[in-house]
Order: sequence, then structure tokens, then C-alpha cells
Amino acid sequence: MQGFIEYVVKGLVQNPASVTVTPVDRAGMTVYELRMDPPDVGKIIGRQGVTINAIRSLLLAGSARKGARCSLEIVEAR
Repeated sequence: MQGFIEYVVKGLVQNPASVTVTPVDRAGMTVYELRMDPPDVGKIIGRQGVTINAIRSLLLAGSARKGARCSLEIVEAR
């Protein structure tokens, strides 16, 4: 799943070298933390969250097929 997220996100952003995906286990669920350059966050979220919701839907379907529970969060640097 991590490879899928990296592939999709790196294809959408301006600076693909700055994209990192970190899996974190939380209560029996794998949460993938997505970090990238701040100007690229808007491209991943999309208009009214359409792009990020589509990525999350594909992740949910793929993980359910493998019998796992996964989620995706964007972590913004401060």
C-alpha cells in the first residue's frame, strides 16, 4: 500500500523528491502519514478534497482486499 500511495502522490506534485510516506500502527489500523512541500499540499487535496478522497477510497478498497485496515493522513510541517 505504501508503494501505491508514493506512486500516485509523486505523480501529482511539483517536487516528488520531498514526498515521504510513513506507516504508523494505531489501534489495529495502519495510518499512512504523508509529508510533502507545503505548496504541493493543495494539489493533493484538490478542489473541495476530491483528489485526497479519491486516493483514500482506492487505499481503502485495496487494503480491504488484503484483509487490512488502512487510512491516509496529510501531515503538514509547521
